[in-house]
Amino acid sequence: MVLRDLIRDVFQTLWGHKLRTALTMFGIAWGVISIVLMVAAGEGLRVGQARVSQQFGRDLMIVFAGRTSLQAGGTRAGRQIEYLDSDISILQADSPDCEYVIPELETSRARIHSNYNAGAQTITGSYPPFQEIRSITVEDGRFYDWGDVKETRRVAFLGSEVKKQLFGGRNPIGENIYFNDIPYKVIGVMKAKDQDSSYDGFDINKIYVPYTAMHTDFPNKPPWTLHGVDQLLVTPKSVEQHEACKGQIRAALGRLHDFDPHDKEAAPIWDTIEEAQAFKTMTDGMKYFLGAVGLTTLFLGGLGVMNVMLVAVRERTREIGIRKAVGAQPRNIMMQFFAETIIVVFVSGGLGMAISFGFCTLFNLLPMPQFFAGLLPTWQSGALSIGLLGLVAILAAMYPARQAASIDPIEALRYEAGG
Repeated sequence: MVLRDLIRDVFQTLWGHKLRTALTMFGIAWGVISIVLMVAAGEGLRVGQARVSQQFGRDLMIVFAGRTSLQAGGTRAGRQIEYLDSDISILQADSPDCEYVIPELETSRARIHSNYNAGAQTITGSYPPFQEIRSITVEDGRFYDWGDVKETRRVAFLGSEVKKQLFGGRNPIGENIYFNDIPYKVIGVMKAKDQDSSYDGFDINKIYVPYTAMHTDFPNKPPWTLHGVDQLLVTPKSVEQHEACKGQIRAALGRLHDFDPHDKEAAPIWDTIEEAQAFKTMTDGMKYFLGAVGLTTLFLGGLGVMNVMLVAVRERTREIGIRKAVGAQPRNIMMQFFAETIIVVFVSGGLGMAISFGFCTLFNLLPMPQFFAGLLPTWQSGALSIGLLGLVAILAAMYPARQAASIDPIEALRYEAGG
């Protein structure tokens, strides 16, 4: 049997059993769609969460001042720790795995107003790397720089919601805002951003000023030390170095403030890197689970194909006997049934791939919730589907084809359908 005759016979047979072929193809296509869509949903959740987390801060660790829970250096447990701005240079020198160590001061007690409106926002003072560490994007103007810090300039960078509150639709650049009647010149406005968490309010609702100006105009009051800071912002040089960076910071703070570096209560650290890794592990597990569900569906479709082809062998027993009686070889019979199965599986698999990727494209045109990036099919899920399709096709084709090829022609000619 030449290839052309084989293909013609295969398609004539499939066309002659259109309903059976369509139902079989639906089972395979649905299995492929399940794999692609479920993996795409898991990937969309992972990417969405990672994107929102990056809006809060880039590889960020926030070091708070706590109370000691262990005795160290002759000091009692339960002692309140307070960090000083003089600690910063020492911490940076003693923590080689840390890229940035910067202080943060905050107040929400100031009376704030512009020439147009008043508000009740949090004022935050830090160093220029704050912009990079906290993923702040400038929409208009600029963020404060080291020159502003060195010269204690009274300049302010506004969160997007603060700009709306104090200036409405007006351009605030160059305008003054007043903190307890102290004028600060607006030099920039933040681009609006989503944020999944915060330790003191969302960034869009804050005003950012140089650390030196904050320290001068809003000094700590007793019992707090004049040069105390509220918290430290720390980033490692790489994600792989974040545990080493965290240990170096705790050790250096322990030396500076006489507490045991293993005392986590003395220096609580909010490690966003650790949280992101934990969430990635969770979403990867979800993605693999959903993929396994789709895989199960695909193999069930393969079993359906095998059963249908076995029924086809039984229905065509007399046809097979006649073909063998006139000289058809077992390999010709086997090849025809094998080809029928392969065509059904791969055509339905291709349709499933096209439908699933097309659905993902259309779905992603819709507005997405904050933590979901949409249905994101990956090349890995596509390659997995193709590989599994090949395996399903071989498994589904081999047994029915062997059954057909092994039929005895004399018994086949005696066979009566339904008997």
